[in-house]
Amino acid sequence: MAYRMRRRSIWRNIVLFLAILGPGIITGSVDNDAGGITTYSVAGAIYGYKLIWTLIPSFIVLLVIQEMNARMGIVTGKGLADLIRENAGVKITFFIFIGLLVADIGNTTTEFAGVAGSMEVFGVSKYISVPIVAFMIWILVVKGNYKIAERIFLIFSVSLLMYVISALMGKPNWPEIGKSITHPQMDVNVRSLEMVIGIIGTTIAPWMQFYMQSSVIEKGLKIRQYKFILLDIIIGCLATVVVAFFIMVACASTLHVNNVVINEAKDAAMALKPLAGALSSQAFSFGLFIASIFSATILPLATAFYVCEAFGFEAGIDKKWKEAPEFYILYTGIIVFGAIIILIPNAPLIAISLWSQIINGILLPVVLICMILLVNNKKIMGKYVNKPIQNIIGWAAVAILVALSMTLLLLPLVRAL
Repeated sequence: MAYRMRRRSIWRNIVLFLAILGPGIITGSVDNDAGGITTYSVAGAIYGYKLIWTLIPSFIVLLVIQEMNARMGIVTGKGLADLIRENAGVKITFFIFIGLLVADIGNTTTEFAGVAGSMEVFGVSKYISVPIVAFMIWILVVKGNYKIAERIFLIFSVSLLMYVISALMGKPNWPEIGKSITHPQMDVNVRSLEMVIGIIGTTIAPWMQFYMQSSVIEKGLKIRQYKFILLDIIIGCLATVVVAFFIMVACASTLHVNNVVINEAKDAAMALKPLAGALSSQAFSFGLFIASIFSATILPLATAFYVCEAFGFEAGIDKKWKEAPEFYILYTGIIVFGAIIILIPNAPLIAISLWSQIINGILLPVVLICMILLVNNKKIMGKYVNKPIQNIIGWAAVAILVALSMTLLLLPLVRAL
């Protein structure tokens, strides 16, 4: 009898977890967007296995920040943008979110560049791939609902494991990989420091904090389900790091050992073909394609969510156009604008990507400090404020991210001297 009850309890917990599954895994997986894949690819191609150890602190920082974010959304029932407006005032909120909007338009453009580049490996012109993808993701959000969108997003998340195939085809040196993790090392120079900052910094983006909090609210999650939500977040963070690991391994095992120089993820996919075979190249390209579609959907969605929350407009995938016109107009505008820029011949994509990352770097510390202060406010969080150990880890994570962001901004000045 006791055995049957335990068994029923286990199955009940599994069903409950599957019902809750989504926000943590989706938010974590979107981390591996076109910009992230490019960063990991270049790191593997230039430094081989040397910088794989950086994924460990990346995992810790991502886990700490997302847990606090989800907890705040569950307890308050409000989005992060709502809470910032209520506690910081409209003026500060306006300047923060105008900056984030500009950065996210640039980021969305970068994702469409990933779509174009990955499809060019298969011989498909960007003038065909970009408009089709833009229309498909618009239909998914505007005509779909949260449950359908979330299931598709979860399938996208699983598809990113294509990078495992690409890495294994390169016949990696596992003992050397193990040594790089257990005995961390890096070259002490501006270029390698810039790469380490890029790897760790690409893990956390301002828009992620808003999307995570909005998604747990949209899903209607409660504090009694916290342990399952935490498991969802852990799995999402692990998936992020695992995908990043295999991207770095794929490029280190092939491009680095053959001294192949790349500038973006598309270059890595094309260079893998003669070194690791057509399957490895195609798997890498397909992974880039899925990641770019995934992020090109989530980024504008997250932006529309937090801008509408910040200024008191209705927002949500489950709402119809006439119920939340500002939300859908903003979402549509970001997608259309990002796609059009990619279709312009000789568009300055590198400059767009660079400036969007600089704006993210400036605003990230501001958003995280606001978040930490809010999650420690007893009037907002009640008994669910951070515990001392959570504050120590949380503020340490914020301090590290602030230092990394500031260093990333100052590096160009150091190089110029």
